[in-house]
Amino acid sequence: MNSNSKRNLILSAASSIIKTLGAEKLTLEAVAKEAGISKGGLLHHFPNKQALISAMVEESTNDFVSNMNERAANAAGDGKWSRAYIEATFVDDKSGNGNELNTAIIASLFTNPDLLLKLQNEYSNWQKKIENDGIDPVLATIVRLAVDGLWFSEIFEVGDLNSELRKKVITYLTNMTKR
Repeated sequence: MNSNSKRNLILSAASSIIKTLGAEKLTLEAVAKEAGISKGGLLHHFPNKQALISAMVEESTNDFVSNMNERAANAAGDGKWSRAYIEATFVDDKSGNGNELNTAIIASLFTNPDLLLKLQNEYSNWQKKIENDGIDPVLATIVRLAVDGLWFSEIFEVGDLNSELRKKVITYLTNMTKR
């Protein structure tokens, strides 16, 4: 197994532990066991728990940014950044592709909130793109805030919507971005 594959395996194992057991159970020993590698093998890639969590935040943020940028680049018309934000946040989440950012945020909040600085900077960039998206900047911002609210309610499992209502909400938000 190459170094990148092992690194991704470790990050996936850490994410799995947070999703199934909670951030408080994230230990290097637990991650090594979940990944099926020795603790020494894990330490080769991540010298400590903070480095592991930092990598989770970095990788998941980069993946989200790439996903959003690709969706916007392949879209046309006004509101494309707002729709890209909605799609990058929700469309892939049921397949498991969107869960890494969720678990990275939970881990960083639990251990070191300063790790969220990169995500905060990206949010500033997204907000600028959304405000200049060709639709009313107030409407675009309301859509982003609603997306964030739904996303955070799902991360923290508060106020869950049934799947039919959730789908209707996402469709409604998407339609708000179209002229």
